[in-house]
Amino acid sequence: MKVAPKVIVLVRDADGFGLSFADALCPKSNSNLTRETSSFELSLEKYGVKNSKASGDLIQILDPSGSPQVSIFLLQNYRTPIAACAIKELLSSISGRPTIVLPYVMKSLKVNKEAASELSAKKEVTLYAAEIGGSSELTKAMISGAISAPPSLQIHCEALACLMPMARVLNFPTVLLIASGGQRPNRGVSNPELEALFELGKVVGSHLGLCFCNDKIQQKPIEKSTSDGDSWRALYG
Repeated sequence: MKVAPKVIVLVRDADGFGLSFADALCPKSNSNLTRETSSFELSLEKYGVKNSKASGDLIQILDPSGSPQVSIFLLQNYRTPIAACAIKELLSSISGRPTIVLPYVMKSLKVNKEAASELSAKKEVTLYAAEIGGSSELTKAMISGAISAPPSLQIHCEALACLMPMARVLNFPTVLLIASGGQRPNRGVSNPELEALFELGKVVGSHLGLCFCNDKIQQKPIEKSTSDGDSWRALYG
């Protein structure tokens, strides 16, 4: 697949964060960029999987000539082992070596005491970042100013858990951004997870030259998780 030099990978998680993030990320009103959405399906038969495909939406931010500037993949929320097959096929289908951005909202922040700082405790939203695989100007810029994600930090998303070690092996320049709210809640926002989503979107949008439109998701309640309690996945696989 032809994609932009900057690729965002999101998952249709049970809490609705991935879909909300994809909906809200748009070209700035004064730019000449346009947004187009299409669906994709990738066969997994080579892995012996015949009743499922790697599928989702591909949102392209295009310049006036039709060249993609930012590509956003919104994947189905796969479980292992299908998740590993779907992510492997997705990465194999991408032409070139773009920088991959992985935004993630953490519902419950659990880190070692040494990972926390007095500064982060005073913030309404805490942002952690980690470079995975190769490095690029974008990954360096996005981790600047964020707290380095410690190895003890864990996320609960099968697809991202599979993508990170694969990106490392394939040497894709990749940056993981994790936002967590609730350290010092903003009185104007009753949902700390929504607050974290807003802050994460603002950071990603500013680095990619896009706008994160809060009003597109403020009226959409975040769904409560229906997870079956799968084990947490370690940040570094």
